[in-house]
Amino acid sequence: MMMMRSILVLVAVALGTAANAAEQGSADEAVAMAKRAVAHIKTAGPEKAYGEISAKDPRFADRDLYVIVYDLQGKCLAHGANPKLVGKDLLENQDADGKFYVKDRVEKAKAGAPFWQDYKFTDPVTRKVEPKSTYCERFNDTAVCVGIYKR
Repeated sequence: MMMMRSILVLVAVALGTAANAAEQGSADEAVAMAKRAVAHIKTAGPEKAYGEISAKDPRFADRDLYVIVYDLQGKCLAHGANPKLVGKDLLENQDADGKFYVKDRVEKAKAGAPFWQDYKFTDPVTRKVEPKSTYCERFNDTAVCVGIYKR
């Protein structure tokens, strides 16, 4: 009986972990979404693409994954989770530890190579401040980014 209870607990933990993983985007999905956003911006043009991103088009917002586009001065051009931030200068934004994550992001984007950046941010699913890692690609004079939460 004790063995059966232990097995049931292990199965429940495994199912819970699998369900949580399904609710979260993966690093591969974040990279793919960022690349999809860059391709769409190229073909549809920035104005149309930014509007679709900010309207939470399912190609650019899925579970806890969403696209954000910044110019290289830190102005938000599109935001797949909070369209109220579009048009705002976010350069001085800090995370829970005081890290200037947007400033750091645009400086890294200026170098031109794709990169990952770690910081803390409020997860739109859990509404808690969580460790986050964001993938960014430079496209023209913008940084196109998608992050994953590390719960």
